[in-house]
Amino acid sequence: MTTEPAMYETRIDVGRQARLPLARLLNQRRADTIDLFNQTKHAHWNVKGPEFMQLHGLFDGVAERVEEGCDLLAERVVTLGVAAEGTTRQSAAASTIGEYDLAAVDGLDHVRALAGQVAKLAASIRGAIQQSAELGDPTTADLFTEISRSLDKDLWCTFKRNSDQRNIYNESA
Repeated sequence: MTTEPAMYETRIDVGRQARLPLARLLNQRRADTIDLFNQTKHAHWNVKGPEFMQLHGLFDGVAERVEEGCDLLAERVVTLGVAAEGTTRQSAAASTIGEYDLAAVDGLDHVRALAGQVAKLAASIRGAIQQSAELGDPTTADLFTEISRSLDKDLWCTFKRNSDQRNIYNESA
């Protein structure tokens, strides 16, 4: 059973009727972000193969940037006067990015699996940019844009240079 999050008084000039849907949107993407952080650490801890050292550090860097985005999302929820939902159980129950490929072992398997998860989150964050703009909050839209930019850069810089001839971004291509 889902309960409405507690709302608190705030002096922010976003209307009360917009704050709750904005907070729900932020908390949803925050759940996905916490899930991606944990999935990235899973890859960081479990990667094997000749690319171990490079990928171990690379995944740790991605995890740090994802965690920064998570913190921004939670702080925005609280700024809007709503409680941030951030326990592990809340995040696991609410995440929409799906389970990580637990069969991934070697470096390129982890690169492909993680790239798919980052791409899913990046797409949902781009959708949240539009949704928050429609709710009349350009500040939240800008926050989502910042996170989207970081995720896109990780896809481009990190995952593309570590792929072989396999298409790690879209297995159906």
